[in-house]
Formats: sequence, C-alpha cells, structure tokens
Amino acid sequence: MFSDPFEMKFWDGSEEKHGDGEAKFKIIFNEEIPKSDITNDPSMALGEGYMTKKLDIEGSVQSVIESLYNNKESFLKNSEKYKKLIKKIKSNIKVSKDNIEFHYDIGNDFYKLWLDETMTYSCGYFKHDTDSLNQAQKNKIEHTLKKLNLKQGQTLLDIGCGWGELIISAAKQYKVKALGVTLSSEQLEKVNARIKLEGLEDLVEVKLLDYRELKDITFDRIVSIGMLEHVGKENLMEYFQIVNNLLNDKGVSLVHSITGVNRGGTNTWIDKYIFPGGYVPAIKEIITDIAELDFELIDVESLRRHYGRTLEAWIQNFEKNISQIEKIKDETFIRMWRLYLNACAASFNCGNINIHQIVIAKGVNNDLPWTRDYIYKENI
Repeated sequence: MFSDPFEMKFWDGSEEKHGDGEAKFKIIFNEEIPKSDITNDPSMALGEGYMTKKLDIEGSVQSVIESLYNNKESFLKNSEKYKKLIKKIKSNIKVSKDNIEFHYDIGNDFYKLWLDETMTYSCGYFKHDTDSLNQAQKNKIEHTLKKLNLKQGQTLLDIGCGWGELIISAAKQYKVKALGVTLSSEQLEKVNARIKLEGLEDLVEVKLLDYRELKDITFDRIVSIGMLEHVGKENLMEYFQIVNNLLNDKGVSLVHSITGVNRGGTNTWIDKYIFPGGYVPAIKEIITDIAELDFELIDVESLRRHYGRTLEAWIQNFEKNISQIEKIKDETFIRMWRLYLNACAASFNCGNINIHQIVIAKGVNNDLPWTRDYIYKENI
C-alpha cells in the first residue's frame, strides 16, 4: 500500500505495523470504510474518510500521500478505474460561473490567511533557495511578463485574472493597457479596489465576464494562469480557438496550466468538493490543439518542483493561522482543505502531475528575440 513503514490502528483497538524500520506515520481508522468503496473510487474514499474523521493521520498528511504515490502497487497508482476517470461534461458559461464561484467565492478573508501578500493563487517561481513565498510569486509574475515580451502601448488580456497581481504589474512596469476577466465577484471587488489604490484606472480594467463573451476586440498579448484546468476536456480546443480569434496577427499568448503526464483526467473527490468541473489536460493534448490551429510553439517550461514548494509554503501558512481559520470555517471544511493542499503538494513532488508554461504566437513571429536571454535578464 505505502512505500514507507507505517502503523495502522483500527476501530476495535487493534494495531498493525507494516514495513521494516521506524514507522513514518500512523493511519487511524475510527470506523470501518468498506473495501468496495476503496477499490471502486480510492480518491473519494480517502478524501471523504479524512474529511468526516472516519480516519485520522498521525504525522505528515503530505508524507502519507507521497508514500501512496511512490508505491506503484498502491490503490491510488494501480486502480484502473481511478486512472481512467475523465469528466466529459461540456461546460457552458453558466456552469463555469457556478464552478468558479464554488471555489473562489468562499471568502477573501480565508485566502488572505495562507496566500502571500500579492494574493496570488498559483505556482510561484523560486529563483533562489532563500526566496520567500511572496518573493517567489513576484518572481513568477516577472518571469511570465518577460516571456510575453511586452512593449509599451500594447494591449494585454488576462483570462482568469485572479486578484489582479499580473495585470497591475504589467501596467506599472510596461505601461500596457490591460484587461482582466474573472467569474469571481469577490476577486472583482478586490481587483477594482487595487486598481483605484494604484491610480491605474486609465491602464487597467477588470470585468466580471466569461472569456467566451468577449466580442469585437483583439489583443497583442493574452495570458492565462491556472485557468485552463477549469475549461473541461470538451472545451480545450474551443479555448485555443477563442485565443486565436482574440489575438492580433503575430500576437503572443502564454498559458500556465497543471498538466497530466501521459493522460488527462480529473479526481473525483477534488471535483466534488474543491474544483467542480475541473479537468487536468495532458501536455500532449495541449500541444496537439496548438498545432492544429497553426500557432507557432515558442517555448515550453515545466515548473513542477516550484509548485510543490509553493504548496508546502501554503500548508505552513495554513497551519500557522489555523486558529484564525477555525473562527470562520468548520472542522470538516478545514480537514478538507488540509487534505487538498497536502495531496497536491505530494502529487507534484512525486511527478504524478506536472505544470507547464507554454508560449505560442499567432502565425510566424520573427520579432521575438533570438535567444531566451531576455527572459532571464535582471533588469527590464
């Protein structure tokens, strides 16, 4: 089951030890979980079991999940049904809005307790071992904007702009005219307050809008960070078609997305409780769609280890502020999010999933620099 030595305690008080050496963690079953539930849908059985205190974990939750992923014979790695779970529900605008509100409109106050100062809810970029989470998120924004090769006066669209750090940074640093779209009313309120505070009303605008509703407008640059995972398997090609329609000739787009290694898929527990309607596309699905639309593929970079470290920083903040979180969320919610964050960290660290930044151009673009030096220069 696990790749490390561990102990188990059952509802009748009996205990077992598995593996050689000192136990790395202990699984406590407070009540019986039917074996059929585990074999039919291990992700749901484990997730709901932990949420509802049918089982407890002594030790690191992240270590437990990593130990499962590192054992090729564990129920998470060896269940064919689990591997093949793919949600094929076509997402319309109303469904997308409901799904985004389910995850992002659970309170800015909650996210503020464990995200960094920029309120960036995506993978950071750790240039140095000593980088804080806040610095890593600023690094990521800088890294992303440099890849877009922005020039003063250009127009930029951010699809799924979150709390607005990227569009605000782009306007301040490059003097571009930026539009962000979001389906989260709480994010909209926060971004508008930041735009006003920074005095950027002439350069930055944010709309409560689905990107599919944008009409009669085009952009020099389009970016989306952590948004492609929300569109659904059946809508991947539609996403890139819309980007193609919204992009000016020779325009550049960057998509930053969690990716499947060999196949795309969804996790039933995360789909039900965390990200309804989500689908992690395989990297080959994304590249195929890009090629079929005659985009020029400019650059592909994996940030897998950066996301593992980002999640570990979020977990530390989450636990450090647990007394504050307990004032606004109940125990089931807290256990659900603790498991979610730890499971994601384990997944990235074990290579169960990846994350890529992909840069594409509409048509042949011979105006970009010849080398990647422009991305790594310290001074803009």
